[in-house]
Amino acid sequence: MKQLDGTGMKRLHREWRRRTPGRLALVLDGLGTPANVGAIVRSAAAYRAEDLWLAGPTPDLGAAGVQRTALGTDRYVTARRAVDGAAAVDAARAQGYLVVGVELADGAVPLHELDLAPDVCLAVGHEDRGLTAACLDACDAIGYLPLLGRIGSLNVAQATSMALYEVRRQSWTTPSP
Repeated sequence: MKQLDGTGMKRLHREWRRRTPGRLALVLDGLGTPANVGAIVRSAAAYRAEDLWLAGPTPDLGAAGVQRTALGTDRYVTARRAVDGAAAVDAARAQGYLVVGVELADGAVPLHELDLAPDVCLAVGHEDRGLTAACLDACDAIGYLPLLGRIGSLNVAQATSMALYEVRRQSWTTPSP
């Protein structure tokens, strides 16, 4: 076994793109750390998230800290600004997305138990405070990532990457009609 060269990687990724139905989007509700926003943008581009709503004080994609981490991947997502998380959820829903908040909250369901197909928008919140109450209330469903260790939560960029993967994993493992 050997590592893939550039052509091999392009073929591999092209095959996975063909096998991946549905649209994917994100709402970033009041994130505060530019490096986290940049890391999320990079993951969003990797998992082909089409739309990204920057809500409230979330840093713009052009901010230096965002750019340092995103490494130019912001060109692969369509970013829009929303006044707050609830407005972003409404905008995503108007675009035909089911909006799922990723949050440790009463009534939340493990993310892998939710039906995350075909067009899903994940809403993630501030690094310390999570989703705003208005955004949480506006979501169609709330899911969380079960954790097994003694750590109560993950970095928002890590959690978002895992949630993006779960959406795509479900589309790859759900039988076609």
